[in-house]
Amino acid sequence: MLGKRKRVVLTIKDKLDIIKKLEEGISFKKLSVVYGIGESTVRDIKKNKERIINYANSSDPTSGVSKRKSMKSSTYEELDRVMIEWFNQQKTNGIPVSGTICAKQAKFFFDALGMEGDFNASSGWLTRFKQRHGIPKAAGKGTKLKGDETAASEFCGNFQEFVERENLQPEQIYGADQTGLFWKCLPSRTLALETEQTTSGYRSSRERIIIMCCANATGLHKLNLCVVGKAKKPRAFKGADLSNLPVTYFSQKSAWIEHSVFRQWFEKYFVPQVQKHLKSKGLLEKAVLLLDFPPAHPDEELLSSDDGRIIVKYLPPNVTSLIQPMSQGVLATVKRYYRAGLLQKYMDEGTDPKMFWKNLTVLDAIYEVSRAWSMVKSSTITKAWKKLFPGNEENSGMNIDEGAILAANLATVLQNTEDCEHVDIENIDQWFDSRSNDSSCQVVTDSEGAEDQSRPAEQKPSSKTRKTELNPEKHISHKAALEWTENLLDYLEQQDDMLLSDKLVLRRLRTIIRRKQKIQNNKNH
Repeated sequence: MLGKRKRVVLTIKDKLDIIKKLEEGISFKKLSVVYGIGESTVRDIKKNKERIINYANSSDPTSGVSKRKSMKSSTYEELDRVMIEWFNQQKTNGIPVSGTICAKQAKFFFDALGMEGDFNASSGWLTRFKQRHGIPKAAGKGTKLKGDETAASEFCGNFQEFVERENLQPEQIYGADQTGLFWKCLPSRTLALETEQTTSGYRSSRERIIIMCCANATGLHKLNLCVVGKAKKPRAFKGADLSNLPVTYFSQKSAWIEHSVFRQWFEKYFVPQVQKHLKSKGLLEKAVLLLDFPPAHPDEELLSSDDGRIIVKYLPPNVTSLIQPMSQGVLATVKRYYRAGLLQKYMDEGTDPKMFWKNLTVLDAIYEVSRAWSMVKSSTITKAWKKLFPGNEENSGMNIDEGAILAANLATVLQNTEDCEHVDIENIDQWFDSRSNDSSCQVVTDSEGAEDQSRPAEQKPSSKTRKTELNPEKHISHKAALEWTENLLDYLEQQDDMLLSDKLVLRRLRTIIRRKQKIQNNKNH
């Protein structure tokens, strides 16, 4: 009679390896023998594939999955997701992170996310947080997490040799990276006045999306932004055809782009668009995509076009702040243009802060961030590749600080705008560079659900009223014009042959109507 099989506890890394082997076609039976586990355990790993991958993605890339065996979740899962994203971003940028700083940041996020409960950022919480994500002890002692300059230099040399060996032109070399965007974030001295923050109309926002920018080394081919939100189809998307959005939209719950989402983007969007672009340039449909994602994302060999000519290469750990092209000012520039556009939209509409937030939707944010991405100059992108391609930026133009110009112009206008008199250039500049985690930024909003419920019934005229107002001999109110404009916008979103410029023109008209309505309301009072 066979003895009882010894219990084997697999690490997260072992489970990831099993998932990879399953995708390669290795049988359950063979894997159970190799790892000394039952076939049912292998099947359970396959069943929990997404959960395992998502957990590994959120762990420290250099040590999180090599030894850890359990995936015990936090009591406050959303806080945990935001905290590990923040921690990884600090590490990437070489910013010192101590236990005290982590605890303060956790308390800030707990309050900012409007979470309920008796949360205490104690030393016990900090220890469990570090254990969950495989964060080494040194990271909690204030040690500055500098980029690995040796690894960066070695990679640059190897990558340049690879480019020469494959005879690739800058037109055929792409980079992509992602960042979180709190899309309802405004300067602390602008709209979110201290006296108003305690009112019911102002509370912490949980409105966050992930954006991923991708472009080639010339900056002449910028793919549509990849935007990831939590809702599969947000309320603001009602009536809109997702295929007609100016971005590629996905939904997920994780803090970073998941394995399945990225692979879908790569196969369905990146490869076809790159092939089309290179064909239009008369170049061989051959390219490489440079990525800086955690190891749990698809392996290099799993990400390639059917003919194997379009592939990916990963940067080594801890070099993002040094050589990742999109992290050399490109993502920061997108956020600056987005935030500048948000302030301009507020000033153009001329509404009070509360009404501005109630009108602002994630669909508005998507159009605004798409516009921001389109405004990033090719020279900005070219200069971001200079560490990988020294000399490639020679003809990219003067090194002008676009952010400083934006900050100065906006500060001048805001100082003459109601509710914004206390703003200054320093406040705007800090806000441009903030990551929604300091005093230079306020995140205030009403939820979309409350937004819809708060609209009085009289804003939706009856059919009889509409017929009367449609008569050209009758006066058309701002309220009616606004409703028709929004209906027309919904119609355009459903059409697959409308130009983005047409939609932007109509959105501009809607802004003008809202401003006129605000002026009339002020006169009536």
